[in-house]
Amino acid sequence: MKGRWGKYLLGGLMVAVLAGCSSKPTDRGQQYKDGRLEQSLELVNQPNAKGMPVNARDYSNQLMEIKNASPSLFNRNNTTFQAVQSWMASGADTRQLSQYGLSAYQMEGVDNYGNVQFTGYYTPVVQARYTPQGEFRHPLYRMPPKGKGRLPNRAGIYSGALDDRDIIAYTNSLMDNFMMEVQGSGYVDFGNGQPLVFFGYGGKNGHAYRSIGKVLIDRGEVAKADMSMQAIRQWADTHSAAEVRELLEQNPSFVFFHPESFAPVRGASAVPLIAKASVASDRSLIPAGTTLLAEVPLLDNKGKFTGKYEMRLMVALDVGGAIKGQHFDMYQGIGPDAGHSAGYYNHYGRVWVLKGGNTGTPLFTSQTSSANGGSLLVTR
Repeated sequence: MKGRWGKYLLGGLMVAVLAGCSSKPTDRGQQYKDGRLEQSLELVNQPNAKGMPVNARDYSNQLMEIKNASPSLFNRNNTTFQAVQSWMASGADTRQLSQYGLSAYQMEGVDNYGNVQFTGYYTPVVQARYTPQGEFRHPLYRMPPKGKGRLPNRAGIYSGALDDRDIIAYTNSLMDNFMMEVQGSGYVDFGNGQPLVFFGYGGKNGHAYRSIGKVLIDRGEVAKADMSMQAIRQWADTHSAAEVRELLEQNPSFVFFHPESFAPVRGASAVPLIAKASVASDRSLIPAGTTLLAEVPLLDNKGKFTGKYEMRLMVALDVGGAIKGQHFDMYQGIGPDAGHSAGYYNHYGRVWVLKGGNTGTPLFTSQTSSANGGSLLVTR
């Protein structure tokens, strides 16, 4: 989401990532109803799914963005794109996929029973000023010029180790700055009535990433089951500025930004992203441009699984350091509402890869054997 190259480079994730599912169904949407799957992507005659995709228009808009931004990516996947659009125009009955030249490959999930992990990410909007004034005193930095030696860690940067000439904005929240680093980009509102400025990923300081969510769990401040972006913010709201800074300094990695006027949010494929019609994937398993038919768990306003799902068509257009194997990070959009949704997602649904053309050839040349991705934990 940032010209989201930074999402590829940054380690970690925005929300707690469970290592797998070993129990019966839980409140995170594990379904356990498809039997054991023996391959990472298993060809099925008909997906065991009900209903039709709710986002046909968004999917079509996402295809137009691909065509305009990356003709080569569009052309490589156009056989599938055309077949999916024909299938949608006919009513999108999952029992009729083969009639439109489409094969469906079910993903085995993190447990070999079809439960694929879904997390979420978004594009934040932060308030800032060009010069320090009042509460606007927390710097955002551009990448410093390359010089000798290693760049300072986060604690050093917070203490003023970088040149002030590399400051590109001052915000009113150190936590907002950190969350924008987590996402790898964001929009900045300078409060002057001018259009928002996109701050794209500009590089990082080269220090190892450490999850502050894991720090809070290890300290007993937040229960592992309750970990989310909202939980981190709630913790920050009830602690002093000094305590918040001390927590953030536990992650020595630091992200720099590059201001861009009138820039759309792009994934690692350099394609503008449509909310809830694009995902970040592990490209060793799910290459860029892959169309997914996903049964996505629905959450309530407090992030609890409602017991319901909705079918969505999505395209893999982004990547992430912690997005491995049977795991997708769904792009939720721009602003606080999108952030609210993204911060809660750490749930499970089912996913089928749709592929048009000759099923006698390998699904993907880069396809690997099962790569169940379940790293324990947390914010990116």
